[in-house]
Amino acid sequence: MPLLHSRTLTRALPAVLAAALLAACGSDDASDGDGAPAGGASPSGGSGGGSVELTVLAAASLTDVFEDAKEVYEDANPQVSLRFSFAGSQELAAQVQEGAPADVLVTADTTTMEGVADLTDDPAVIARNALTLVTPPDDPGGVDELADLADEDLRLVLAAPEVPAGRYGREILDRLGIDAQPDSEEPNVRAVLGKVELGEADAGLVYVTDATAAGADAVRAVPIPEEDNVLAAYPAAAVTDSENADAAQDFVDWLLTDEAQEVLAGAGFLAP
Repeated sequence: MPLLHSRTLTRALPAVLAAALLAACGSDDASDGDGAPAGGASPSGGSGGGSVELTVLAAASLTDVFEDAKEVYEDANPQVSLRFSFAGSQELAAQVQEGAPADVLVTADTTTMEGVADLTDDPAVIARNALTLVTPPDDPGGVDELADLADEDLRLVLAAPEVPAGRYGREILDRLGIDAQPDSEEPNVRAVLGKVELGEADAGLVYVTDATAAGADAVRAVPIPEEDNVLAAYPAAAVTDSENADAAQDFVDWLLTDEAQEVLAGAGFLAP
């Protein structure tokens, strides 16, 4: 028996050594010289697998165009995925102030962005926008110009005063001396658009890009003369506490590239 046991060990030894050698080689293939995963370290602040998910808080009026931009950006940057949260600029700023996880903030005005200057890196204006008057396609209120908004029988809806679109709209009306009292004040410009689309309002003030995205079958757009209009500025900034600081700044920088500007222009946004 001792002899048989010795021979068995002798025959098994080469196989054991071969297995150990293969394991060691596999370990070398899985890491580089300093022990990092093969292919380099994952992007700063990213999860395993070499990917980063950026949470972008963006003004509601960017909803459609940013979904288009997402496809273009992710095709060019497969290591990054974009996750958007759309709302009124004032709501987004409040989220940043409350410490909600976020990497990038894009508002529809510089005033709101300035209110969180201590929580973001330096912002860059990535686009501009103008306002327009919208009514349902059949124009039940008979609205042809801004002055018609003073009609007390008209069901008018505006964004709330703290919302950039609401502030811009009131600036226009005040400058022209038009006493227009809204029947409803909404938390963001898309809610204003929705009320008009559903026929729950006779008129509203939204961005030109919102009316364009809705289409002529959904709303009737009544242009505001350029000399009476205002231009909204859209600043974008990386959030200082972002766990993906480099990727966040890269996305902000990308929004100013020709590629991104082409997407924004296609949706009706004006150049910065």
